[in-house]
Amino acid sequence: MIGFLAAICTTSAFFPQAYKVYKTKRTRDISLGMFWLLVAGTVLWLIYGIIIESFPIIIANIVTLNLAGYILYKKIKYQNREYYQ
Repeated sequence: MIGFLAAICTTSAFFPQAYKVYKTKRTRDISLGMFWLLVAGTVLWLIYGIIIESFPIIIANIVTLNLAGYILYKKIKYQNREYYQ
């Protein structure tokens, strides 16, 4: 139960940022390095969850990977566009 609550809290933290990027198409203030590390760490957590067969870890990291991956993709996509504005 605690694992599910922790997963919901930490994963939910990415929804506001992903929504803001979706609506504004602006990523200027998002750290590219931080999101690369976050995606790498999330992949490792997902692998760990699979190894130990922990459903909360697996589900939370699949959702987090999608949200963080979306933000990272948009950061890379909009990076040059924002530089020239």
